[in-house]
Amino acid sequence: MKIVSWNCSGGFRKKFKNVEVLNPDIIIIQECENPEKYHKDFLDFSYNTFIWEGESENKGIGIFYKSNYNLKKLNWNGNYTIKIPENNSKHLNWTTNELRQFLPVSLTIDLNILAVWTKGNKNQTFEYIGQFWKFILANKEKLLEKPSIIIGDFNSNKKWDKIDRWWNHSEVINILDSWNYKSLYHELYLQEQGNEQIPTFYLHRNREKPYHIDYVFLPKNFIGNTKFEIGKFDEWIKLSDHMPLIVEINTK
Repeated sequence: MKIVSWNCSGGFRKKFKNVEVLNPDIIIIQECENPEKYHKDFLDFSYNTFIWEGESENKGIGIFYKSNYNLKKLNWNGNYTIKIPENNSKHLNWTTNELRQFLPVSLTIDLNILAVWTKGNKNQTFEYIGQFWKFILANKEKLLEKPSIIIGDFNSNKKWDKIDRWWNHSEVINILDSWNYKSLYHELYLQEQGNEQIPTFYLHRNREKPYHIDYVFLPKNFIGNTKFEIGKFDEWIKLSDHMPLIVEINTK
């Protein structure tokens, strides 16, 4: 099974041919417009089955897939309460309804996909990786019940850890590791978090401002049966500031 995940930087209806030639089974697009609103623009796209969700008609997460797959959107609306480490007399409560933006779908009876595009938050506290931290804690049982492919634009890197925020990137990696989920890139390329040599994002599309902020997390026993590639700068930078993640998984 081949999956491509890409933050297309908007206007996917004008760019889908560039992904289509890769012939993936499943395409996950962040900053994707609602295909129903732009139906005529997508008529030539061979992937005519999709699931889309977004806060506006012009930017959301779109999952497009071949007709021999039967993806179904999952309702992962959980809630969670945690004691605040600095003050154990206080608690932090939340529900996944307020988190942005995650799209879980069932792929098969035994496998799910969690598409990720973390976003900012009005109070600028639990934004980006903080949103993901909240989401996975609220859905721990679902992530442990059956294996999931966690994939997308996390807008996060260990380099940006803040000591006073116990929901930082490193803490998320520790949580996922305790649940036996590993970053595919770091396992295959034998690199440490925060010291990635291959970027997935170029700020202002500038080659001199590279970052690694897009990830694929898989159960550890999946890692040996995968191939992984990050799109090349010269091929994709005119289309988006993000490079696509190209994953091949032997689900058997």
